[in-house]
Amino acid sequence: MKSSNRWKWVFAFLLALVTVASYAQFSNPADDVAAYHPGPPKPGEKVPAILSGSALSGPSFRFPWQVKVYKLAVKIPNVIYQLPCQCRCDKTLGHTSLHSCFETTHGTACSECAKETVYAWQMTKKGQTPSQIRLGIQRGEYNSVDLNNF
Repeated sequence: MKSSNRWKWVFAFLLALVTVASYAQFSNPADDVAAYHPGPPKPGEKVPAILSGSALSGPSFRFPWQVKVYKLAVKIPNVIYQLPCQCRCDKTLGHTSLHSCFETTHGTACSECAKETVYAWQMTKKGQTPSQIRLGIQRGEYNSVDLNNF
């Protein structure tokens, strides 16, 4: 290999190394966390209702698990209000927490939202706090939920 080619490769490697190092310096890991509320709604704060009752029918509700998940969400609204949604609907739909997914039919079309809600219900029943559940969601523990068997 010619000496000039070797120096081109060394320069390219160093440039790549500096680029990676500078990106790491200015990136914020908190930017990778989906939106959530750090606490329950404040007294008097208006939070949109989770779909329930006759709203749990129609073309969006084709599978039994979809209705069951919405019924669970209604039981733990303050918990899911404090949880992120890993499908990143905060970026695509402007959602502010997992609660937002169940204010519309989004929760019927997204198995990730549904699994997180079932996981939140299960962990709430075990006495975990929203903060503890949030950490479990961020670790991906909700992925073990079987929507056809809960």
